[in-house]
Parts: sequence; C-alpha cells; structure tokens
Amino acid sequence: MKHFNKEELGKMPSRYRAHLINSCTGYKSANLLGSKSEVGISNLAIFNSVVHIGSTPPMLGFILRPLTVKRNTYANFKESGFFTVNQVNESIIKDAHHTAASYDEDISEFSKTKLTESYLDNFQAPYVKESAIKLGCSYVNEYEIKENGCLLIIGAIEHVYLPDDILQNDGWLQLDKANTVAINGLDAYALPQLLTRFAYAQPDAPSKLI
Repeated sequence: MKHFNKEELGKMPSRYRAHLINSCTGYKSANLLGSKSEVGISNLAIFNSVVHIGSTPPMLGFILRPLTVKRNTYANFKESGFFTVNQVNESIIKDAHHTAASYDEDISEFSKTKLTESYLDNFQAPYVKESAIKLGCSYVNEYEIKENGCLLIIGAIEHVYLPDDILQNDGWLQLDKANTVAINGLDAYALPQLLTRFAYAQPDAPSKLI
C-alpha cells in the first residue's frame, strides 16, 4: 500500500498534490454554474464542489477559490443575487470541461462552446438548455474558510427543473436515467451506475432494500 505523510504531501509538486488530494476524497458532483453580469454578459463555469446544505428550506452550497484574482461567477451573483446550477450529463462533458478556461469577463463561455443559453420563468440567470436537471438559486450568504482563504457560498433553491421519468413517487431522483456524470479529481468524468437503494436505517435492524 502506498503511503504519504503530511511532510511528503507538503513537498509534492503543486499539480501532483492537487490531483492526489482532489481524487482521494472520492467522486464529486459535476455542475455548471450560470450567471449574468450587470451589463448583460453571461458566464458559465464548471464546479465540482456543489453540495446539499438543507431541504427545509431548500439550500445548497459550493466552494469558491480565494478572491486573489477576479472570479466572474462571484462578481455576477454578488451584483445580481442569482445564479443557476446545471447538472452535467454524458453528452456535454467536453464543452462543460472547457468552461474552466479563463476567459475575460466580457466573453461568455456559451459563445465558446456548443452549450445553449436558456431562460426560464423570467429568472435572471441563464440555464444550460442541454442540462437535464436545472436549479435556479438566489445568493444567501458566504463564509470564509480562514485556513485557506476559500469561500463557502450558500444559495437558496428557488426553482427545480427535471425530466418526468427520473422523479420517483417518494421524491427521489434516479440520476443514472439522466446520464448525470461525476468528477474524479479535477479533470476526469465518470458515469455512475445505480447499484441498489435502501430504506431509512433503523437501530438494531438490518438494512432493507427498496
């Protein structure tokens, strides 16, 4: 078994360490965050850190890297108060990954990919038409992670759009039917396969399949 201690991790080349640490925590979600500037320029960026925060009220969070350089997504939702979260599926992974490129703030990533800018129910921020599962969110708060300067952004989920056939009777979404992908590390994409589903766990009782 390979082993790295804290000292060895600290001495690694930065890119090697970034790949290792981003991979060792497991698969992560793949989402495109859509936003729009005050002057009407749309922005689209891929994030692998979107997480569930709570369902009552519905909220999500994501990690934003330190503001040592301008972050167009951050600037946009701070100005407008709104952003979208669009799940990445198998058919759009190449264009989704390209949104990580650093374009100037006056260039929309939609114009540099085959992804289509879409607006639903008069929501200010752009959705990705090709994404099967889309969330319209409003900015709620942010918390600085003092240890590394990153920000935890909290958003309220105001709109949810999804295909009829993935929604089960109890509200659960079968994401493999939407070909939702996961990110392995920083740059590898995987297509998860549903193995099984269990009922709510009870003390001193075996887990039951649904």
